Amino acid sequence: MKNTPPFLSIIVVCLNPGAKLRLTLDSILLQTFTDYEIIVKDGMSADGALELFLAQTDCQNIRVFREKDSGIYEAMNQAVREAAGQFVYFLNCGDTLFDGQVLEKVKENITKDSATYRIFYGNVLEALTGQEVSSNPQIDRFACYRNLPCHQSCFYRRELLLAHPFIVKYKIRADHEHFMWCVLEKRVNTKFIPILVAGYEGAGFSEAKENRKASSDEHKEIIGKYMSRSEIFRYRFIMVITLAPLRTALSRSRYFSAIYNKIKKRWYRRT
Repeated sequence: MKNTPPFLSIIVVCLNPGAKLRLTLDSILLQTFTDYEIIVKDGMSADGALELFLAQTDCQNIRVFREKDSGIYEAMNQAVREAAGQFVYFLNCGDTLFDGQVLEKVKENITKDSATYRIFYGNVLEALTGQEVSSNPQIDRFACYRNLPCHQSCFYRRELLLAHPFIVKYKIRADHEHFMWCVLEKRVNTKFIPILVAGYEGAGFSEAKENRKASSDEHKEIIGKYMSRSEIFRYRFIMVITLAPLRTALSRSRYFSAIYNKIKKRWYRRT
């Protein structure tokens, strides 16, 4: 490992990840940008996938530590405490960086605007539908209520994650709560980078049918922390009259997601 701190800490948490671990780590090792460390936070796996990868890979940028955790967000918090980079990026097992130039492009944007912005984010490609999912380029209060970038698209200043770790009682939306804390409470400036950052596996824990109610309940509790009742009522009314449930269904459909995401991307460009 280098003596000087890396620019970026890439955190991959895992528990019995199988072949997905190699898929994810290989996408990082293919990057043209190399001023990073990979922190693999293992929750005491027993499948041997991590040991096999390390035995077959000669890379000095990987640090591994093992510790029990209560779930993905506690594992992410544990890894952040081990990180040394100026910025932190989380990539789940099964997700991949979109191409070999992603980190190079992100570094160029951060270097240019790091004095002003502390969170940088882009778009993701959803494997479930095969479509690019565009992030909102303007993170205002309505965006915080409606649609925030997923953590696979976000690059955070490390001090933000140390100052306000993910709240582990939220099993699905702790990253959204953290983003809202940054934007609505700490007035952190965010910058959208119009690139595809990662291929997002999708259909995971948060999107399973049986967990959608838990996700909705967490959303209600989190927005209640940061927004007034009148503001929440106003945003809910807007969502109803703009047919939000129908739009969500279209975005998840294999048949209609392509045209939906094209329209969404064009709308974001206009605003």
